[in-house]
Amino acid sequence: MKRSILAMIAILTFCGIGLIASSAMAADGPPGIDGPLANATVSFGQWVTDPPLDRLLGNPAGGAGNNHELLPNVVTIKAGGAVNFIISGLHNPQVFDDPNHVVNTASPLPGAAGGIINDPVDRVYRGVDPNSTTFSLASRDRVEVVQFTKPGTYLVICGVFNHFVNDDMFGFVRVLPGGKN
Repeated sequence: MKRSILAMIAILTFCGIGLIASSAMAADGPPGIDGPLANATVSFGQWVTDPPLDRLLGNPAGGAGNNHELLPNVVTIKAGGAVNFIISGLHNPQVFDDPNHVVNTASPLPGAAGGIINDPVDRVYRGVDPNSTTFSLASRDRVEVVQFTKPGTYLVICGVFNHFVNDDMFGFVRVLPGGKN
């Protein structure tokens, strides 16, 4: 009995030391940055549960129950890192390499919620079209992972016209030097 207790204490101590050492080694950047590349996660919309929401048979009409925000609004990573855009519902991530870019909304591509913004100036990434006929309603919830290799501040918007224009759905990715390019 004493041996098994001593063995458990030794194992727990070893695991604790391992966790402390790994977290100390990972903290090589500014607060909120873990590891050499530091991936970050941004939620593109979130499904709310008050009032209760049942999506078993598809999305609610007009996207009811989905808030149109990027959370967090600003993330920081190192060059070479990536942002995991977790997309809930009808959203289209678009990334511009100028944080002060004035988005041209004059000629959106056709589709639901006012269509998809079609501004190629300064755009370095545009995600899949959630209005596409290849999408089922359920597959609109997805993850798009975007790598940032150059330091700077990037503007990120929801390319769905009504979400950007009416709901101010945008945020920023700050990319610090120091990662692997």
